[in-house]
Amino acid sequence: SFICPARISRSQPFPLVLNPSVFPRAANGYVLLFDIIGGSDEKYLYEPVYPKGSARVKVTPGYKEEQCAPALTLEMKKPVDLEAPISCLQTLQEDLLVATADGYLHMLHWDSVSNGRRAVNLCTIPFSLDLQSSRGGPCLDLDGVHIRDMEYCTTLDGFAVVFDDGRLGFITPTANRLATDQLQGVWAADVSDGTCVAVNNKYRLMAFGCASGSVLVYMIDSSTGSMQLSHKLELTPKHYPDIWNKTGPVKMIRWSPDCSVVMVTWDCGGLSLWSVFGAHLICTLGEDFAYRSDGTKKEPLKISSMSWGVEGYHLWVIGSTDATPVPDGAEGDEKLQQAGILQFQFIKSALTVNPCTSNQEQVLLHGEDRLYLTCGDPTQAHSVPDKSPSRDSGGSPLRRPSASTPLSQGLSTLLGHKHWQVVQIHSTYLETNWPIRFAAIDWSGQCVAVAGRRGIAHYSLYTRKWKLFGNVTQEQNMTVTGGLTWWNDFVVVACYNFIDRQEELRLYVRSSNLDNAFASVTKLHADTLLLNVFRNVVILFRADCSICLYSIERRHNSPNPSASVELLQEVSMSRYIPHPGLVVSVTLTSVRTETGITLKAPQQACSAESILLNLAGQLIMLQRDRSGPQVREKDTPANQTKLLPFCPPVVLAQCVENVWTTCRSNRKKRHLMEALWLSCGEAGMKVWLPLFPRDHRKPHSFLSRRIMLPFHINIYPLTVLFEDALILGASNETVLFDGPGSSSLEALFPFCTVERTSQIYLHHILRQLLVRNLGEQALMLAQSCAMLPYFPHVLELMVHVVLEEEATSREPIPDPLLPTVAKFVTEFPLFLQTIVHCARKTEYALWNYLFAAVGNPKDLFEECLMAQDLDTAASYLIILQNMEVPAVSRQHATLLFNTALEQGKWDLCRHMIRFLKAIGSGESETPPSTPTTQEQSSTGGFEFFRNRSISLSQSADSIAGGKFNLQKTLSVPSGPGERWCKDSDSAENLYIDVMLWRHARHLLEQVRLRDLGCFSAQLGFELIGWLCRERMRVARVDDFVTALKCLHKDFLWPFPVIPACSINSPLKNGRCRPVLSSRLLKSQSADSLLNSDMDTTPPQVTTANHRWLDGLGAVSKELDSASSHGAPQTQEAFLSPLINKGEEYSIGSATDLTETSSMVDGDWTMVDENFSTLSLSQSELEHISMELANKGPRKSQVQLRYLLHVFMEAGCLEWCVLIGLILRDAGVIKQVVGFLDSPEVPSETVQSIRAGLIAVDLWASSDCLGYKPFLSLIRPQLLKLMEVPVEQVQPEAFQPAGASKLSEPPLLLLPRAEDARGAVASAHPLPLDGPAGANARPLDDTPQEEPEEEPLEEGSYDCTLS
Repeated sequence: SFICPARISRSQPFPLVLNPSVFPRAANGYVLLFDIIGGSDEKYLYEPVYPKGSARVKVTPGYKEEQCAPALTLEMKKPVDLEAPISCLQTLQEDLLVATADGYLHMLHWDSVSNGRRAVNLCTIPFSLDLQSSRGGPCLDLDGVHIRDMEYCTTLDGFAVVFDDGRLGFITPTANRLATDQLQGVWAADVSDGTCVAVNNKYRLMAFGCASGSVLVYMIDSSTGSMQLSHKLELTPKHYPDIWNKTGPVKMIRWSPDCSVVMVTWDCGGLSLWSVFGAHLICTLGEDFAYRSDGTKKEPLKISSMSWGVEGYHLWVIGSTDATPVPDGAEGDEKLQQAGILQFQFIKSALTVNPCTSNQEQVLLHGEDRLYLTCGDPTQAHSVPDKSPSRDSGGSPLRRPSASTPLSQGLSTLLGHKHWQVVQIHSTYLETNWPIRFAAIDWSGQCVAVAGRRGIAHYSLYTRKWKLFGNVTQEQNMTVTGGLTWWNDFVVVACYNFIDRQEELRLYVRSSNLDNAFASVTKLHADTLLLNVFRNVVILFRADCSICLYSIERRHNSPNPSASVELLQEVSMSRYIPHPGLVVSVTLTSVRTETGITLKAPQQACSAESILLNLAGQLIMLQRDRSGPQVREKDTPANQTKLLPFCPPVVLAQCVENVWTTCRSNRKKRHLMEALWLSCGEAGMKVWLPLFPRDHRKPHSFLSRRIMLPFHINIYPLTVLFEDALILGASNETVLFDGPGSSSLEALFPFCTVERTSQIYLHHILRQLLVRNLGEQALMLAQSCAMLPYFPHVLELMVHVVLEEEATSREPIPDPLLPTVAKFVTEFPLFLQTIVHCARKTEYALWNYLFAAVGNPKDLFEECLMAQDLDTAASYLIILQNMEVPAVSRQHATLLFNTALEQGKWDLCRHMIRFLKAIGSGESETPPSTPTTQEQSSTGGFEFFRNRSISLSQSADSIAGGKFNLQKTLSVPSGPGERWCKDSDSAENLYIDVMLWRHARHLLEQVRLRDLGCFSAQLGFELIGWLCRERMRVARVDDFVTALKCLHKDFLWPFPVIPACSINSPLKNGRCRPVLSSRLLKSQSADSLLNSDMDTTPPQVTTANHRWLDGLGAVSKELDSASSHGAPQTQEAFLSPLINKGEEYSIGSATDLTETSSMVDGDWTMVDENFSTLSLSQSELEHISMELANKGPRKSQVQLRYLLHVFMEAGCLEWCVLIGLILRDAGVIKQVVGFLDSPEVPSETVQSIRAGLIAVDLWASSDCLGYKPFLSLIRPQLLKLMEVPVEQVQPEAFQPAGASKLSEPPLLLLPRAEDARGAVASAHPLPLDGPAGANARPLDDTPQEEPEEEPLEEGSYDCTLS
């Protein structure tokens, strides 16, 4: 039942012990000893076979002993009868320890059994709680008690034992040699349910399994010798609510070969993996391990035995011999369960066996035949070529510009994806050197080196090639003992040379072949256990407990790249280290207790190295002793510089698994770069943070220069990104699958993958500093990281975590932290966003506690408005909606709505309209749901224009194909269109309408027509209907000159200038269209002016009876005759876009540069199809450019045309005149003057237009002569306007001439029938007089005229407003 190998030697047979359970007298406790006798040299059971021509042939001495499996024979010696059943066995160097059920402990010698055995009764061993208390004779409690399980700990020199009554103890010899009368023991207090034990020699830990299902991990206190509980390994109800207290007793505990993890199994089955100090990594009792894909629960696999494979890459598991059939009850299940052997494969971090990678910023995992890296695509990350001077300079990474910033920023960009870079280790190397024992990656993440049983190999991610030893003999004659690492482009290896039987330090350059001829070899005097590199210094820890420092320097005079190694210093640590195997890692660092300000010589700040030793989880620091006289570096020759001795060690922390520092520096992030980061298992992480005086002031005498801050994280840390304030790790993820063999053992387990993980830690550190009243340090640290992309999230997390803890605490908190955190967050511009985002991600019940600390949400809302941060203010509005009465919410929503209207935040405006409606409808708890249907009239006065075509110039025919869209097609599912639903009479809708009307009035008063158009289009405001109501109020124009100037500025429209060649136009022979100025030379008659009627009127529809123009009756005879004339000359007098045979020839105006429009959008031309053959003189070009300079951007022209039609339909004739002036469109002026004869036009409007035009004429004469030609052009209209009497003209005078044209008024664009119904639903029609009203068709008749407006001219534009 027990097999224990003793001393394993090649030269002589070795015995083993067998307690055979199959022998009849097994109950009596026989120990059978066997000699193992090796076969002859020629007789082997197995020999490796290599392919023909392979370099792996018999090239080394002792090849058969190394590579072949020998044939062995067993020879039984005399059995030993212990006269009692054996409970457990334990082997020692020279003895075999056997515990029997009668309470005795037997010690047998391996060599001479004939000398008899020694036995000790447990009752005679004195036990106490610690070794300092008096022994007081034998312990009578142990009468009838025997040892159930025990294991020997080499580094503690004693036995961890579990008694059959469940008590735990530790037995140690008082003298050097284990003797029966020199044993003493200590108890573990208050434990009585122990089941099994396993010891960790590297960390001097004893793990005891308990019947409760938890594992108690004890350490021996070095001062008192008592057993102290280090930590517990147990499943938590938070993560495993179904199984945490149902696992049954712990059955087995197994530490991995590298002592970094421990595997536990229970009586009920299942496996669980913990790190050495209790960080939980894997458990098969939950999630996908415990459930099938259909949701049914699996029976956990019960385990009878398990063992780790070589290097910890495999876990071998034998299923329990209990027949536990799988629930589906298929035949053969019991046999499968009985005979099952499972092998679990693991990958591990390179830090477990080669901790010299702790100063790198990549995650490196290795399995038995492959590597996993977190580096990105090497073709992008590889910024420095192999032979670049920065690499060959041999300087420290501080001097390499590519080492500080690009690496860190590159890693930040790689955090988003989950993919690993998997590198398969070369099969040729694995043939004879499996398994991989060490792996290391260089600082750039582009080169990897590995070491197996013999030799080394390295790989470049850039070239994707491995480099192996060309000479297999050289590979097989060395084995790596102390690890390997990278220094610049050299692989640094601590190895043993089998030929010279000598420990060596070797450096192989990456660019040369892997051969000893290119290696720098330094002979060492003792075995190397650990190795690390800091800048240009190699630190070695040796088996004699001494530390050696070597300097590395690149040789520049040698033909091949090489380096020289010199011994700098030796430090003996034998006084402080009881056993060399206890040292987990050794690191050289610039971290020190004093900061650079307190150093006597500032230049020593960068070279003031300290040594960090992880001694069995205890972090020890040795600093340079600067108490003596300081010598300035420039006063001593370089070759005579004597290094300072080290001070006695200081313990920094306990339970440390990994340590991270960096040799890079960043003056802007000194807190993070000069900190020391520790991974402490279940305790999370710790950071030893430097504290700096602010603005280089003298530090406080009471303030320590560093502080240790603990914080918890959710991932297992594998590396720290210092500048990015991130921790990277890896986790085991599972994928369920239904395989064909669902009854097999492996089908019990899901498919496992390794996922990359990362976590922000900055908020933990800031919080810890605030708890310790170090707010100034927290502020300096936060400000240095404020540029990180996730810094707003850091502030949110800090507020959220503190809020959750304090607001949900059942007991009162004497000194709450939330007010301090709130005050801290106010130091940053993101304060308002941070608070509201945190509140919206928190339960409503906690809001009162939050805002009691950070301030009233009404005040914060007003701060947002003052800071013009409307989106954040909208978020506060939701807070107010839940915390205040509806009246307060409405008040603040109104403020925000008005501000959003003023700033043109249309999306926010739409949300605010929905919000105000929700308040009115009583939905005060949650924001209103978005309606799914809308009435067709939802976009009001803008919709009528969307399906129209309007001309951009006088002639629609002259415009080539293509459409313009001046507005993004708007779909507003939750916009103000809901105002015209069934509840349109509600007070809320009226309240919203009043605010919209007020804003429209405000825009019109300030002559902001462009904003008015955007407002109407974006919010679906009924502009025409509103203008009809406001026609005689705010839609009046008081000062034509000021309004005209505002229009020029608003639409980026240039003031006109007089062309130099206006007296004599050079463009003749029909090659160019006549310009306006050439018309001005003639004496103008009324008839010739009347020929200026616009030929560009699009197809008209019949006017509906609610349009104000219906009451105008007839228009003048001049207007009638103008419509009957063709107007070719005037048509040619306007510029228009031209597209010639697919190509565009254009001359751009100066004002087009202000618009972000394309060539088609912004350029205009006056020339015809013969442009390509034209040769224009200088004066002709000047004339053309002058005409173009008088035009504004095309976008503004379309917007003005749109507004002209809006004002025309609303009857705001003063604005029509202004727009006609700025467009210099004589047809518009003529049309408006024609309307002024109508009795429907108030006399105030006539007088206003008359006075306004006179004022414009006076202003043009004095300030803007460019308007004079156009005013001369429209002089007949001005004269006619002067003749119009103030009293109204009787409509009968115009009735005969206008009756036939009533249904086709010039330049009137009316909406389609379905648009018209809603577009002007609120417009108030003027009373109709005379027969004119009789000709107006009812609304139902208008669809009959729709086909007239369907066909669009080829050059017409679908005009909408953006």
